[in-house]
Amino acid sequence: MDLGLRGKVAVITGGSKGIGYASADTFLREGAHVAICARNRARLEEAAGELWEEGEAEVLPVQADMGNRGDVKRLMKTVYDRFGRLDILVNCAGSSPGGLLEDLTEEQWLTSVNLKFMGYVRAMTEAIPYMLRTGGGRIVNVIGNDGVKPAYFELTPSAANAADIAVTQALAEQYGPKGILINGVNPGPVATDRWDGLEKQIAKDKGITQDEAHALALKSLPLGRICTVQEVADVVVFVASERASYLNGAMITVDGGQRKALMDV
Repeated sequence: MDLGLRGKVAVITGGSKGIGYASADTFLREGAHVAICARNRARLEEAAGELWEEGEAEVLPVQADMGNRGDVKRLMKTVYDRFGRLDILVNCAGSSPGGLLEDLTEEQWLTSVNLKFMGYVRAMTEAIPYMLRTGGGRIVNVIGNDGVKPAYFELTPSAANAADIAVTQALAEQYGPKGILINGVNPGPVATDRWDGLEKQIAKDKGITQDEAHALALKSLPLGRICTVQEVADVVVFVASERASYLNGAMITVDGGQRKALMDV
């Protein structure tokens, strides 16, 4: 199936690892130019060097912190100046700490909101004007199923993700008529460094071992396994493609039908 992505320009925040990296690789294989950003310059350059190199698609690494408005503005301008267009934005940067209400600090709450919510808002604010110049585009916000399946042991991601969902759907209504389709992809547990950290936090909160926390996670998943980054990336790239021309304001949950209540002990 031709996804109609050849020659398109995609910006992927948090593109140096995990879902962002897998998405960048998949876009490149479809013939799209890709700009990836991350805070860690060494890892960013390493990722750019590892990404698929065949064909004419180009990888542009740009160091940027999505928690800083100036960095976000510079990122989008750099991409537009290099390619003369900006067709796709995939928001994938940032994570939120797990933890129970009484253990979370105010700084942790503010850090979560600043990166996982406001980082997405900043990226959309700076990218949309460039998309409007060329008649439209696609925005895919990789959010998380905590926004639709909140859990008391994942409070800050539940709150930030719910806010991301609200803004995604509101902006889809505003910009859909202008040719910019905005959708969300909500993964559940995915085999990344972040999930390993969340398992450790769940184990700490519940007073169990990480192996026991992992077993609880598997118990909550009808498919009996953790999702891979490629399984999420495939959905992200399809949603951003010309084949998804009537998706707007959609929330696509990629969690294997997770039932979080089964993680309680």
